[in-house]
Amino acid sequence: MSFLSLLSGLSRVLMLLISVCFFYQMVYLVIPFLPGRRLRSDVPLRHYAVLVAARNEEAVLPHLLDSLNAQDYPKELIDIFVVADNCTDATAQVAREHGATVFTRFNRNQVGKGYALDYLLERIRSEIGLADFDAFLIFDADNLVAPDYIRQMNRLPAAGYDAFCGYRNSKNFATSWISSGHSLWYLHESSHMNRSRMRCGVCCHVNGTGFGFTRALLEKMGGWHFFTLTEDIEFNNWCATHGVKTGYCHDAVLYDEQPITFSQSWKQRTRWAQGGYQVILRYFRPLARGIFRGGWQGWSCFEMTTISACGFGISACAGVLSFLVSFLTEPLKVTVASLCWALVIAYFSLMLMGVLTLVLEWKRIQASGAQKLASVLTFPLYMMTFAPISFMALFQKFRWEPIRHTVAISAGQLRH
Repeated sequence: MSFLSLLSGLSRVLMLLISVCFFYQMVYLVIPFLPGRRLRSDVPLRHYAVLVAARNEEAVLPHLLDSLNAQDYPKELIDIFVVADNCTDATAQVAREHGATVFTRFNRNQVGKGYALDYLLERIRSEIGLADFDAFLIFDADNLVAPDYIRQMNRLPAAGYDAFCGYRNSKNFATSWISSGHSLWYLHESSHMNRSRMRCGVCCHVNGTGFGFTRALLEKMGGWHFFTLTEDIEFNNWCATHGVKTGYCHDAVLYDEQPITFSQSWKQRTRWAQGGYQVILRYFRPLARGIFRGGWQGWSCFEMTTISACGFGISACAGVLSFLVSFLTEPLKVTVASLCWALVIAYFSLMLMGVLTLVLEWKRIQASGAQKLASVLTFPLYMMTFAPISFMALFQKFRWEPIRHTVAISAGQLRH
């Protein structure tokens, strides 16, 4: 067998593997259009501890706390805790003024949200105690939550889920093509991915903010010990490999601030990519073992593997090999034409994803009709920039950097 034949055969095998690994995502695009069962609403009330890690967030934090204080849930069953993490502004002061219990932390060596949350939980454990709390909810300082958020989320632990998450919407969808790109991606994750997982009875995925877990799970974890650059992805992998099923509530709506400029987005997504590399290196072997357990846990481990750096690495290798085989066997103009067609197909495939997301979530998106339609044209460009970002992230130093938040609006302003 010639070297060229070997490359060609390997390319076909990788393409087949990609089809097998990612076909389920096409199925997930369809499932939300089918009727499904709703979670029960007549459930016991639980006592929640709300956890917020904030770093120089004096502009936006008050609005999150106001939206939490306005919940249509018994006030005595909500306790809000804020860790002012390495702050140089009035974050701690404004948090106290809005009724939160505040702890301050100064540690320049252990930097990141994971360390801040671990510190916060340990302070609560040592100074207040965890026994009174049934569950914990994690938010970012720039979030806003709908008035019924906690009431809706409370349906998930009642249904037997020890980890749970809600629907992630955007405060600034229409500010720029970057903010709309981020927003559509999160809406797709909520509406297509998690909604479909929930209906299929498999493990959903928490996504950065607006998620929670029971005290029983916290005790099983031995505290919050997720310190990679993407602590949420690490938490997802831990849950999948330890047989913890995560639930999703489509009616628990959270609003998040998205990056506005490409430089902000590049920085944030570089951290995502680097965190993804950290997590797959740590969890690849447990995930591989978990796949062969079968059932929903095996499927969850399979999903975690395909959407990780491992899955995208296989995709990248397949693409490079296909291009190389074409370059070695076809005239240059044929290779260039094939590459152009691949980009066109990728663009319209991603645009279709955006269109389907708009169809499902049109009424929930805070933007004009024209802005929503324009977003599906730029969404593929946003998604395609993941490729160079993921590649460049391999050669940059792994470090956590805060993203500055400036969209200081209230929940009432958002609804209008």
